[in-house]
Amino acid sequence: MDQSPSFGDNVRIVTTPLTAARGLAGAAGEVHGETTPSVTKVDVIGVLTSDYALNVYFADRDEGFWFAPELVEFVDHAPGSTMSLDLPGGRKTWRRAADGEWIEAMAYGRRGPRS
Repeated sequence: MDQSPSFGDNVRIVTTPLTAARGLAGAAGEVHGETTPSVTKVDVIGVLTSDYALNVYFADRDEGFWFAPELVEFVDHAPGSTMSLDLPGGRKTWRRAADGEWIEAMAYGRRGPRS
Protein backbone atom coordinates (compact mmCIF):
# COMPACT_ATOMS: atom_id res chain seq x y z
CA MET A 1 0.00 0.00 0.00
CA ASP A 2 1.43 3.36 -1.05
CA GLN A 3 0.50 5.99 1.53
CA SER A 4 1.62 9.54 2.19
CA PRO A 5 3.12 9.94 5.67
CA SER A 6 1.60 12.38 8.15
CA PHE A 7 2.07 13.49 11.76
CA GLY A 8 2.95 10.63 14.10
CA ASP A 9 3.62 8.03 11.39
CA ASN A 10 6.67 5.79 11.46
CA VAL A 11 8.73 6.35 8.32
CA ARG A 12 11.98 5.35 6.65
CA ILE A 13 14.24 7.65 4.64
CA VAL A 14 14.67 6.62 1.01
CA THR A 15 18.20 5.71 -0.04
CA THR A 16 19.61 8.22 -2.52
CA PRO A 17 23.13 9.64 -2.96
CA LEU A 18 21.99 12.72 -1.00
CA THR A 19 20.53 10.83 1.97
CA ALA A 20 23.52 8.45 2.00
CA ALA A 21 25.94 11.40 2.09
CA ARG A 22 24.03 12.80 5.10
CA GLY A 23 24.10 9.41 6.86
CA LEU A 24 20.31 9.20 6.78
CA ALA A 25 19.65 6.62 4.04
CA GLY A 26 17.36 3.90 5.38
CA ALA A 27 17.06 5.61 8.78
CA ALA A 28 13.81 4.98 10.67
CA GLY A 29 12.04 7.89 12.32
CA GLU A 30 8.72 9.49 13.17
CA VAL A 31 6.99 12.41 11.45
CA HIS A 32 6.93 15.30 13.92
CA GLY A 33 5.74 18.07 11.65
CA GLU A 34 4.69 19.44 8.29
CA THR A 35 5.43 22.88 6.87
CA THR A 36 5.35 25.23 3.93
CA PRO A 37 9.07 25.94 3.36
CA SER A 38 8.46 29.18 1.43
CA VAL A 39 6.88 30.61 4.58
CA THR A 40 8.97 29.03 7.34
CA LYS A 41 12.32 29.17 5.49
CA VAL A 42 13.44 25.79 6.89
CA ASP A 43 16.39 23.97 5.31
CA VAL A 44 15.03 20.97 3.43
CA ILE A 45 16.93 17.83 2.42
CA GLY A 46 16.01 16.95 -1.16
CA VAL A 47 14.44 18.73 -4.09
CA LEU A 48 10.98 20.14 -3.44
CA THR A 49 8.40 19.46 -6.15
CA SER A 50 5.78 21.38 -4.14
CA ASP A 51 5.82 23.85 -1.26
CA TYR A 52 5.56 21.14 1.40
CA ALA A 53 8.09 19.38 3.65
CA LEU A 54 8.02 16.82 6.47
CA ASN A 55 10.01 16.94 9.69
CA VAL A 56 11.30 13.51 10.67
CA TYR A 57 12.63 12.93 14.19
CA PHE A 58 15.22 10.20 14.77
CA ALA A 59 15.14 9.01 18.39
CA ASP A 60 18.53 7.29 18.14
CA ARG A 61 20.13 10.60 17.12
CA ASP A 62 17.81 12.82 19.22
CA GLU A 63 17.57 15.02 16.13
CA GLY A 64 15.10 15.92 13.40
CA PHE A 65 15.44 17.12 9.82
CA TRP A 66 13.11 18.55 7.18
CA PHE A 67 12.72 16.42 4.04
CA ALA A 68 11.13 16.66 0.63
CA PRO A 69 8.18 14.20 0.80
CA GLU A 70 9.65 12.02 -1.96
CA LEU A 71 12.45 11.03 0.41
CA VAL A 72 10.10 9.86 3.18
CA GLU A 73 8.58 6.39 2.95
CA PHE A 74 5.53 5.41 5.03
CA VAL A 75 6.06 2.40 7.35
CA ASP A 76 2.99 2.43 9.62
CA HIS A 77 0.76 4.67 11.73
CA ALA A 78 2.66 3.87 14.97
CA PRO A 79 -0.39 2.22 16.57
CA GLY A 80 -0.47 2.57 20.35
CA SER A 81 1.40 5.88 20.33
CA THR A 82 -0.04 8.55 22.57
CA MET A 83 -0.21 12.31 22.37
CA SER A 84 -1.25 14.63 25.23
CA LEU A 85 -2.04 18.31 25.42
CA ASP A 86 -2.52 20.46 28.50
CA LEU A 87 -5.60 22.53 27.73
CA PRO A 88 -7.46 25.12 29.84
CA GLY A 89 -10.07 22.45 30.69
CA GLY A 90 -7.44 19.89 31.67
CA ARG A 91 -5.16 17.38 29.99
CA LYS A 92 -6.41 15.48 26.94
CA THR A 93 -4.73 12.33 25.66
CA TRP A 94 -5.19 10.52 22.37
CA ARG A 95 -4.03 7.03 21.36
CA ARG A 96 -3.19 6.11 17.76
CA ALA A 97 -5.17 3.30 16.14
CA ALA A 98 -3.70 0.99 13.48
CA ASP A 99 -5.67 2.84 10.77
CA GLY A 100 -4.04 6.17 11.78
CA GLU A 101 -7.00 7.65 13.62
CA TRP A 102 -6.26 9.47 16.89
CA ILE A 103 -8.81 8.33 19.49
CA GLU A 104 -9.30 10.34 22.64
CA ALA A 105 -8.48 8.27 25.70
CA MET A 106 -11.18 7.72 28.28
CA ALA A 107 -11.68 10.82 30.39
CA TYR A 108 -13.46 10.53 33.72
CA GLY A 109 -14.91 7.16 32.74
CA ARG A 110 -16.37 8.38 29.43
CA ARG A 111 -15.30 7.86 25.86
CA GLY A 112 -15.16 10.58 23.26
CA PRO A 113 -14.82 14.31 23.39
CA ARG A 114 -15.70 16.21 26.52
CA SER A 115 -18.25 18.98 26.24
